[in-house]
Amino acid sequence: MKGLVCLLLLLETFVFVVQQTVNGELNEKEISQQLSSEDRRQNPPQTDTLRAEASTDSQQYCHLCFSDIHAALRELTATVTEQKANIRELTATVTEQKANIRELTATVTEQKANIRELTATVTEQKENIRALETRLRDEMNKNNDESTSQVEELRKKNRDREIAFSASLMQSGTGNIGPFTTDITLTYRNVHTNIGKAYNPITGIFTAPLKGAYMFRVSAFGIGGIVSTASIVKNGEKVVSAHDVQPTEGERLNASNGVVLSLEVGDVVYVRLWSNNRIHENDQYHLNTFSGFLLFPL
Repeated sequence: MKGLVCLLLLLETFVFVVQQTVNGELNEKEISQQLSSEDRRQNPPQTDTLRAEASTDSQQYCHLCFSDIHAALRELTATVTEQKANIRELTATVTEQKANIRELTATVTEQKANIRELTATVTEQKENIRALETRLRDEMNKNNDESTSQVEELRKKNRDREIAFSASLMQSGTGNIGPFTTDITLTYRNVHTNIGKAYNPITGIFTAPLKGAYMFRVSAFGIGGIVSTASIVKNGEKVVSAHDVQPTEGERLNASNGVVLSLEVGDVVYVRLWSNNRIHENDQYHLNTFSGFLLFPL
């Protein structure tokens, strides 16, 4: 019984000493007073003999164990001090980490703002690109329309400038034309080409519809024994002639000539067979021809 009481007193005193040591509030004298106080609290008044014995036993036991308790307290104090240092170091680390987190949070916030600004810029650029694409598309459509109009206009102008003709004398049959006592205008009735309708196959006359440079050619074929001469005439004046002569009867003769003429609107060009001259035509070969075309307008 006494041993159990002493053990309980010792344990309670040890806990108290540890607490007071940590708080820096206990010395050896207070330990002894605490032991006495605890003894009175735990043991109700007994006989003087029992209290004396218990007090003697407690004092002896505490005296024997005080040095060990003091050593344990020093070791515990050192541990607590070390833990406090660790806690301070950990607190400093946590404070530093909090500062880092705040700094990182500020950086993230700034980056988010930058991203929002960049997104707004990209959106604006996309809108600008779409507007530019629309503008370019409209310009291209406008240019295409204008180009189409210009092409059509050029085609129309070119159609107006497409002037060419080619014709031979007879549409059918074979035979001689001439000789006549005066020059005559030849009518080339077999029309091969008459673009622009500037050549009249009834009169044999070409009338210039545009001012420009024109190329004309004439060919003359005959059978010997007589002269064959045909001239290109501009507004009544002979310009060039296709001429050949073969005195032997039955021999063939052939001549051709050409010229570039600058014509005003309404100028006329035609072919005249000279007087006392003869040409021979064959509807199979079309040996006598008159042709012309516009080189370029002036």
